[in-house]
Amino acid sequence: MSETSEGLIVPRRRRTDPEIGPIALMVAMEKDVALMRRSTGISGKAAGRILTSRVFTERQSGRQVTVVGPMLGAPHAVMVLEKLVALGAKKMVFLGWCGSIDPRVAIGDLVIPDHAVVGEGTSKYYAKNKSHVPSRGSAAIRKVLEEHCDKHGVMFHKGGVWSTDAPYRETEEVVRSLKEAGLLGVDMETSALFTAGCFRGIDIGALLVVSDALGALIWEPGFSSRKFLAARKAACEILADSCAALSL
Repeated sequence: MSETSEGLIVPRRRRTDPEIGPIALMVAMEKDVALMRRSTGISGKAAGRILTSRVFTERQSGRQVTVVGPMLGAPHAVMVLEKLVALGAKKMVFLGWCGSIDPRVAIGDLVIPDHAVVGEGTSKYYAKNKSHVPSRGSAAIRKVLEEHCDKHGVMFHKGGVWSTDAPYRETEEVVRSLKEAGLLGVDMETSALFTAGCFRGIDIGALLVVSDALGALIWEPGFSSRKFLAARKAACEILADSCAALSL
């Protein structure tokens, strides 16, 4: 299959689809959708749906602000991306959670991926030879995220992550190899979003909140920790504040 050939099923705008602007904030987790809406000031009901994800959009200070979520895993996230492109989105930022691989990356820290190693199965349909090689997001969006983390006084890690379809198969052998490769963490969506975003010619970046840790070769969940909740709120504030800069 040629990676430049168009699929037989093509996402298109429907008459009932909402009007969105060029920037979309993609949010993985349900609880973070509510936090992001609060941070962006978007009120009211969803303007539409993309699969099981809800679309919230509102015009504020002369620009359209759009929040979409939840979504889990590479196939779901990329199908949402495809529809957002069809609706006119040109820039997207993904907010998700990740498990840390590097012991220096703690639960509640933020990670800005500069690349993502493909361990999921979606990327290969958007680019040849993408198995276990890096996908890269937009350097311009990454710079905006870094600047706004600094503005909010929030420390972050920048580096690579690994995206997988099988979180329950993160074995000791796998984690050791990821640590040796110098990767910071593991999630389920980033590599596919970077690959598909490149394929569709849009700018995309990601901001990940560390929810659990694997670096010590035992699983340390942090989903209920106060630091994790505070980091999720901070991440939403950072992305909401970034919208103006992304509009430039």
